[in-house]
Order: sequence, then structure tokens, then C-alpha cells
Amino acid sequence: MRNEEQKTAGTDRKCLSFFETEVESLKAEILRLLRESGSYVSGQRLCEELGVSRTAVWKVINQLKEEGYHVEAVQNRGYRILDIPDVMSKEELESLLAGKTKWAGQEVYYFPETDSTNIRAKQLAESGAAHGTLVAADRQTAGRGRRGRGWESPSGCSIYMSILLRPKFLPAKAPMMTLVMAYSVAESLRAYTGLDIQIKWPNDVVLNGKKLVGILTEMSTEIDYINHVVIGVGINVNMDSFSEEIAKTATSLRMEMGKTLKRSTLIAEIMRRFEQDYEEYVKTGDLSGIREAYERLMVNYGKEVRILGAQEPFQALALGINNNGELLVRKEDGSEEAVYAGEVSVRGVYGYV
Repeated sequence: MRNEEQKTAGTDRKCLSFFETEVESLKAEILRLLRESGSYVSGQRLCEELGVSRTAVWKVINQLKEEGYHVEAVQNRGYRILDIPDVMSKEELESLLAGKTKWAGQEVYYFPETDSTNIRAKQLAESGAAHGTLVAADRQTAGRGRRGRGWESPSGCSIYMSILLRPKFLPAKAPMMTLVMAYSVAESLRAYTGLDIQIKWPNDVVLNGKKLVGILTEMSTEIDYINHVVIGVGINVNMDSFSEEIAKTATSLRMEMGKTLKRSTLIAEIMRRFEQDYEEYVKTGDLSGIREAYERLMVNYGKEVRILGAQEPFQALALGINNNGELLVRKEDGSEEAVYAGEVSVRGVYGYV
């Protein structure tokens, strides 16, 4: 008898999981239709296009209202969205990305809380997740930056996301993808906010001399083959303060603009831009397609920099990057060098004076 009860419970859980998946998919589609319409969408049209009952539509509309969406219902006219708050959810992301990209973010995993989106993305990679899979979270408990540094990850105010990639090129070219992502993020944020957002080589995105975005790339490779690459992005969006430890070196979009921004919309814009820039990179095999545009955003460009790497630190003038993403510098003795790794300090950025 107990075995039968266990079988029934297992079946119930499978049915519940299937039902929840169907509801998520329906919610994403209704959101997409309401957003694209910009006006009223009749309940009948929603039923016909989605192949569901009016009761199912009504239940989803009520769920959306509970989640903070301002949905107006008018008899004989239908439903329309009056306002969309800063909602982070699988359905919101899917509705924003539907039809906007071919592969970037077309598979979405969302977690209200997780250890790290990079960790989750790597786990998904090992289980066969597709190229372009997006992992996003509202809060991280073990967020990391470069060189193992921690990344403050409170809930409700920032973007924590990772994208899984399965490139066909050789491992030696993989580090350039970090610069591609930095460029895509910077351009997306500039277009969305109108702020003078820049890049501190190689992959920090900065605003007014303070860090706004951190990017961490991790990969699994063989000698001549890339199993997968995971690029993690952390963006300070709606934070209104920072811990004393980083308050002088970090900023957020809200602190700079004085208003709250919609994180899911920003993620969708970045995915759209990254897909475009990544495909250009794959086509050229290097950064030649975005090199000049990247250099225009460099806070390092034409500036005196201090190179802190494995060798003895030295002062130099930053001249830009080459097609492989290395930093070109002119040393004090007039010689030029391509820096491929290491910390680069720029006067006036992060407190370096």
C-alpha cells in the first residue's frame, strides 16, 4: 500500500510540475501579447491565439496583478497593461526576449536566490543546456568578481546574470569574448540611460570614475576544443548605497539618474546587443569588427596607466587595443608593448590619483 501511495505522490508531483510549466509559458505569452499591443487585447483574442479557456486567461491576469503588474480590464474591450514595475521573473524575461533574439536568452532559468549564476550556468552546461542559455537571479549568496573578489549581491536592486556559450573556435580566442560582453553591456546601458558610460580595459564598465558593472568569464576546455564558456555579468542598477568598503569606488544607475530602472528590460537589451556583437566577432575571428567602437568607450584610452601584473609594475600611455583585445601601451622609454593580462590602474578611476 505504501508503494502505491509513493507512486501516486510521484505522479502528482510530475503533474504539478507540468502544470506549473504550462502556466509559466502561458503567462509569458500573455505578457508578450499585451506588451506588443500597447492597447486593449480582448479576452477572446487571447483565448484563440493561445488555445486556452477564458478562465485560464483570467487566472493568469490575476497572477500578474498580484506580482505588481498594473493590468486594466474593461468590459467589451479586454485587457491592457498600464504600467510594468521592476519585475524579475522567468515569464517577464521570456516575454521581453520573444522574437528579439535568435539564440541569446531564448532558454531562461531564473532563481529568486542562488549561490552564483555562473555556478548554475556551469551546472546547466554539464547537463547539456543549449548555446545562449540565460541564467538570472534576484539575489546571489556567493557572487564573485575577478581574482576571487566578492561581489555584493542584495535582492531587489541589481542584475546578476550569466550566459552559456558553446563556441566552435579554438580556446586561445575565448578571452576576447569578455571584451565583447563589456562592449555590449556598455553600449546597451548608454543607449538606455543616455549616460556617458565607459569601459576600463579589459572588462569593467564604469561611470564617473566608479565601477558600475563587473564581468567574470569562466570556461571548460580541452587542448583544442571549448566545451563551454560562461560569462557572468553583475550590474548595480537600483542600489541606493554601498558598504563602507566600496562606497568610494562603486556606483549604481539609480544613484546617477535618481530613478528606478527596470532590470528585466535591461537584460533583454543586453542580450539583443550581445547576440549581434558576438556574431560579428565569430564572423571576423577577432575584435576588428568592434575595435574602434570599443576604443571610443575606453576610459583608459590616451591616458597614463599603471600596469600591475606578474612582472614589475610600470607606468605607460594607453594607445588602445589590438584585434586580439590586448592593451597597447607606450612605455616611458618610448618602446611599445601589448599587455594581455593584469590589473590596469587609471588616474581618476577607482580612487587612483
